[in-house]
Amino acid sequence: MAVGLLPLLLSIVFPACGFAGAAGVTPPGHVDFPHLALPASPNKALAAPAGFTPKPTFDTPRYGLPPAALYALVARVAAAEPRTYGLSADPARMQQAWVARTPVANFPDVVIAQVRPDPAGGSDLILYSRSLYGYSDFGANAARLRRWLDAISRAAAPHS
Repeated sequence: MAVGLLPLLLSIVFPACGFAGAAGVTPPGHVDFPHLALPASPNKALAAPAGFTPKPTFDTPRYGLPPAALYALVARVAAAEPRTYGLSADPARMQQAWVARTPVANFPDVVIAQVRPDPAGGSDLILYSRSLYGYSDFGANAARLRRWLDAISRAAAPHS
């Protein structure tokens, strides 16, 4: 995948814009979600189970899937997203991360997912999407998480 002229020019100020795919973005490493310090800027979104701390932008449902199945499903949904590239995966901790790039300027956002076992036998999901650059994202991160959650819910729903 080639990087266009605008991203190359932007890379003078925003270095990661000049790269293709996940290149140029540092993997987040293990994220301790219950202790995550959310930035004050509006260029992020957190989706997590109701009652989660820090307070999510919106709640995620409980899934009737085993954690390994939900982990794989999240990876399939991410792979189907345009301009989204795998950044890291830690199956032992059930965490994965991707870089999602904007269509014109190639700005990178980082999306991190963690699947946790639910005491009732299913699993729950935490999704966090944040922009690497800028203060506002015009709702792009929240819209992305809603789109991913809709796709996950459709695929996880029992088919009759």
